[in-house]
Amino acid sequence: MLLETRFISREISELMWKDGITLATAESCTAGNLAAAITAIPGSSHYYKGGVVAYANQVKENLLNVNTATIETYGVVSEETVCEMVRGAMETLKTDYAIATSGVAGPGGGTHELPVGTIWIAAGSRNKIVTMKLEGDDGRDQNIAKATNSALHLVRDLLKEEQNQD
Repeated sequence: MLLETRFISREISELMWKDGITLATAESCTAGNLAAAITAIPGSSHYYKGGVVAYANQVKENLLNVNTATIETYGVVSEETVCEMVRGAMETLKTDYAIATSGVAGPGGGTHELPVGTIWIAAGSRNKIVTMKLEGDDGRDQNIAKATNSALHLVRDLLKEEQNQD
């Protein structure tokens, strides 16, 4: 695991412990890498409840309650889909926060409209969902690492923002 990813995971751990809040993951293109980064920190079982690796659309629909119409209208790699994945993960796993990823990690699978390296990330709570789109193909391993790291940054920043509002 990258040193930066471990550092961010530790920050998330401190923020979650501080307020006694819980976290879930819903991963497609990162395929469990987020869960691995989060659980690499001792004590993560206190706040991390689990995750769903939803590679297939049927899993997104059946376990995360992503609407079929959302996938048909916007695509599986879209802001709308990852937002629904966040809401579905929070509901299914009964958590305060969730992170979701969906993208084209490569090396194949890309199109002109949706090239390899296009990844949507969402992090959210019951009050707010924030999103980020990554673009640019750095190779499969780097695309997944970049998505994992960016997702951790996104949830960490959301946690800090919401805790500062209290």
